[in-house]
Amino acid sequence: MLRVRCLRGGSRGAEAVHYIGSRLGRVFTGWVQRTFQSTHAAAASQTTCAVADENNKAPDPVPEDCPVCSYNEWDPLEEVIVGRAENACVPPFSVEVKANTYEKYWGFYQKYGGQSFPKDHVKKAIAEIEEMCNILKMEGVIVRRPEPLDWSTKYKTPDFESTGMYAAMPRDILLVIGNEIIEAPMAWRARFFEYRAYRPIIKEYFRRGSKWTTAPKPTMADELYDQDYPIRTVEDRHKLAAQGKFVTTEFEPCFDAADFIRAGRDIFVQRSQVTNYLGIEWMRRHLAPEYRVHTISFKDPNPMHIDATFNIIGPGLVLSNPDRPCNEIDLFKNAGWTVVHPPLPLIPDDHPLWMSSKWLSMNVLMLDEKRVMVDANETPIHKLFESLGISTVKVNIRHANSLGGGFHCWTCDIRRRGTLKSYFD
Repeated sequence: MLRVRCLRGGSRGAEAVHYIGSRLGRVFTGWVQRTFQSTHAAAASQTTCAVADENNKAPDPVPEDCPVCSYNEWDPLEEVIVGRAENACVPPFSVEVKANTYEKYWGFYQKYGGQSFPKDHVKKAIAEIEEMCNILKMEGVIVRRPEPLDWSTKYKTPDFESTGMYAAMPRDILLVIGNEIIEAPMAWRARFFEYRAYRPIIKEYFRRGSKWTTAPKPTMADELYDQDYPIRTVEDRHKLAAQGKFVTTEFEPCFDAADFIRAGRDIFVQRSQVTNYLGIEWMRRHLAPEYRVHTISFKDPNPMHIDATFNIIGPGLVLSNPDRPCNEIDLFKNAGWTVVHPPLPLIPDDHPLWMSSKWLSMNVLMLDEKRVMVDANETPIHKLFESLGISTVKVNIRHANSLGGGFHCWTCDIRRRGTLKSYFD
């Protein structure tokens, strides 16, 4: 596969892009999409950009005693960060929150924004995650936790005011590539300071030899969001997403780490409500030439985080949501990958899912190629894994699901025992 050399321009180029875009409107939007979707499928390597001379250069070896090392989603898991539900707060009902939640919960956000999630529900979620941590430890995994902070504190920048949310989903903010921890800039104002809960752990890893990168922090000024994003129903959102229109603009780079999923040298990402093309391009340039970042897309009315839509669970094996088909699925089939469609989830309609869909049933955590942590209530997917020769470690986190994530979301794997490989050459 060819290596694509990055676009020119740097930060001044990005400023110019915004200046032009503010005057050309839809014309510029189309140009941005064409430009930053240069790897819309993995066939991006066939663009007219020059091939990098460093394509065959081997990456620096990871020090043997480095605590951070993970290249994919399935090598044997040795150390993990698990999030906290403590002090979780409902985010204020801003335009970006509205674009990522379902209309039946909008009244909830309008009423409780800036306040605690229902305390009894949070208490049950805390107990579930504690049990999950205990089970991980029994499976031989080292478990680390972020700091418990007060997320109800109001804060103000020159561009906006908000309260915080939580440190429940480390997958959203942290991405481990080899021995590097990348802090995502995030796209919700309520999550602007979420990194603070993880800094003590990350500083320790850094002192012990890991790399540590913080992506450019966005200002989250009004220009980052389409303030007139016309959402009234899911159908509206579906039409807009199909047209490549999202609540986040291309004003500045933004992305959530959970929109990226790893398969060795190849990393797949979606343009979503929280991840824009500038953010994807920043990651592409940052990780080149050792890694190849490919943009893929789905028939999804609410694209936000890839791992309940497309979850790579082994070398040559991917779970693909049947309700949100991948537009570039032939890329995987042509490479000899097995594409498995998970069964319909069993979670009842009346169970609150304030920030996610029922498809958290496929949001699983691989402990290794033959063991998976999965929802104890989702018996159909147990049978699916058993048919694939994968044993299930069953855990109930149904109340924790309500806060917006499954096992993959609630964790960030820090160290997996394995080496960097290419699965698409």
